[in-house]
Amino acid sequence: MPPAAVHVSLKELSRLCAEAGFGPDSVPEAAQKSLAGYLELLMKWNRVMNLVGTHTWQATFRTLIVDSLHLARFLRTLPLPEAPETWDLGAGAGLPGIPLRAVWQAGAYHLVDAREKRTLFLSNVLARHPLPGTVVFRGRVEEFMPTRPKADCVVSRAFLPWPEVLELVRGHVAPGGMVVFLANEGAPASLPPGWRVAARAEYGVQAPPPHGAGGITGRSGLNGHGGRAGRVGRDVT
Repeated sequence: MPPAAVHVSLKELSRLCAEAGFGPDSVPEAAQKSLAGYLELLMKWNRVMNLVGTHTWQATFRTLIVDSLHLARFLRTLPLPEAPETWDLGAGAGLPGIPLRAVWQAGAYHLVDAREKRTLFLSNVLARHPLPGTVVFRGRVEEFMPTRPKADCVVSRAFLPWPEVLELVRGHVAPGGMVVFLANEGAPASLPPGWRVAARAEYGVQAPPPHGAGGITGRSGLNGHGGRAGRVGRDVT
């Protein structure tokens, strides 16, 4: 028997956006509908694929979707081209990429993942809720990078340790491009030659609630490595 459908209330979603500090100017009605559609599919598929550790759409919004909204705000502060070439490495279940594209649709955005089930889910989401300039690539990062122009922005969340990501994309990032990390920890004490931290931002999040209980307020950060890299960090305490 297929998993039951999940319904996301737009009214409640709008309220949660506002509580997180994102009003209608940040998350307009069209973006809210995209977020709702994504959350419905994510929660439905999660019952058979274990995509995320949360079990309700509300908890998923508070602990995961909010990262994407802060990431969008952060990207708007970076000196990126008007239509950047952005790569999301190890895209997984589409976090942060799918919610990010609901509110930040500049340029081309590539969701890259080698796992068939994950990319099948992402393709299903985009087939039902298309997002401008957003495409899925199933395969290894090493196979993907030579097929595209150099990246203006690379987004990484729990893909590889910072130094390994920076070495992996070396030579594939445009001059002045950024590599943006979402992470619970700050930048490593040392980075590979040619990289530097260019920007950082912090924001409050909620830790995943145990057994549906209330979340714990935490602290998260966004950091950018400039010159040829950028970083976004997420710290929860």
